[in-house]
Amino acid sequence: MRRIKEKRERSLGTKLFLKADRCNSPKCVTVRRPQRPGQHGGKRQKNISDFGRQLQEKQKIKIFFGLNDHQMQKLFNGPKEQVAMKLRERLDFVTYLLGFAKSPRIARQMVSHGHIRVDGKKVTIPSFRVAVGEKIEVRPESRDSKLFEGIQERLKTVEVPKWLKLDAEKLEGECVAQSNLEEERFPFDINLVGQFYSR
Repeated sequence: MRRIKEKRERSLGTKLFLKADRCNSPKCVTVRRPQRPGQHGGKRQKNISDFGRQLQEKQKIKIFFGLNDHQMQKLFNGPKEQVAMKLRERLDFVTYLLGFAKSPRIARQMVSHGHIRVDGKKVTIPSFRVAVGEKIEVRPESRDSKLFEGIQERLKTVEVPKWLKLDAEKLEGECVAQSNLEEERFPFDINLVGQFYSR
């Protein structure tokens, strides 16, 4: 399973943090073997078309957030300028930005398994959109879980975006403003995917 995840990253040529610890270390497969997977992966690639680039960026979003085609169509069915905001304000991505999870994939698992609360209520929907003023915290009953092992030390080095506020001791964060377009942290180009769905 690990190799399948790593092949996806290599084929797209981008770190998608599918393996949290490895992607943050020199062992990351995209660092050690940046060429595409397969027997001919190291050979010079043909110039990719605009449509091909759009498909690649679409795949990156699907893998990064664990979305299917129906969810992607729903996401891009509306004002394209709001897509980035909708993605940034997802509960699983906010959980990742606050440093509670080592990767977006792990953050999605945390939310789905009920380890995260919003304003004191357990939320199990990763796509739940966090609003200004809402507090996000690790559920007290979950703090002894292996998922949160060593979290206090890790949070000391986390830099959260200006629109979020972190209280590392309480394992609590708060959305204090609308997400900022200038603080883009995505490893993909949303505009290209927007062009794909506007065809």
